[in-house]
Amino acid sequence: MDQEKKKYRTGLFCSLSCSVLWGVLPIYWQALRPIESSVIIFYRIFLVGVVCFFAALKIFGMEEIKKPLRVPGAKLKYFIAGVLITANWSIYIWAVNADHVIQTCIGYYIEPLMVCVFGIIFFREKLTRHKLVAFLLACIGVVIILVHFMEVPFIALGLALTFAIYAAIKKSIELPALLSLLYETMFLSPAALVVVIYLEATGKGALGTGEPYQYVLLLMVGFVTAVPLGLFAAAANKIPMVTLGILEYVSPSISLVIGIFLLKEPFDMIQFLSFAVIWIGLAVFSLGEYRESKR
Repeated sequence: MDQEKKKYRTGLFCSLSCSVLWGVLPIYWQALRPIESSVIIFYRIFLVGVVCFFAALKIFGMEEIKKPLRVPGAKLKYFIAGVLITANWSIYIWAVNADHVIQTCIGYYIEPLMVCVFGIIFFREKLTRHKLVAFLLACIGVVIILVHFMEVPFIALGLALTFAIYAAIKKSIELPALLSLLYETMFLSPAALVVVIYLEATGKGALGTGEPYQYVLLLMVGFVTAVPLGLFAAAANKIPMVTLGILEYVSPSISLVIGIFLLKEPFDMIQFLSFAVIWIGLAVFSLGEYRESKR
């Protein structure tokens, strides 16, 4: 019993640590200004691949790394997953550095509900009452923003959709998180390295636009990506998925506070109303999932 409690506490700590790190990332990305978002994205693709490769080599060995790639159709699946998660990262980094942190929060709030809808459509998962109510409330929240600003929240929807499709592909892949991320970046890393070399050689890269300390921060981007992922993977093995899912909402909540109070992004009552409707939907979703897990 004591061992189970210790395991649960460790999982809880890992999950909260992961959410806090993801939540404060807008500060990290904005600290890299005036380095272009596109430069940061290419560095991230390459360095995540490098960090994951050496970590996987240490933990699994070369033979275990090669084995999953021999499965027919696996390489194409990993490549598509890599393109999708890279698109998700790219939208996020660009949005943060373009002062759209609050809209990224909307995207990450509706993302679990979008994943849920994809599960119902493509995997014939059960449509429960709480899932339907939560999804409808999320839609109402997005419509409020749509009517208020008279424009589609492309950033929020782009983040939610790319991650939902990515999650649908990942559902058919049973691999440790580290190996999975390695395969998703290994096909894009060589191209990213070529682009990085070209940008630096032509003076358009990080060395030509950023300060020395910013370049050091940029070189840490592989670890900044891999560490929260490792914490998330550790948490997934130690606490219930419902608990893990609910704790994920800590991340966009921290980012929202940072966007409003630290980065001083505009946030009016209509936006607050939209968030309130989405939060109610998330509360219904979380409570329903908790009751189902107990049942």
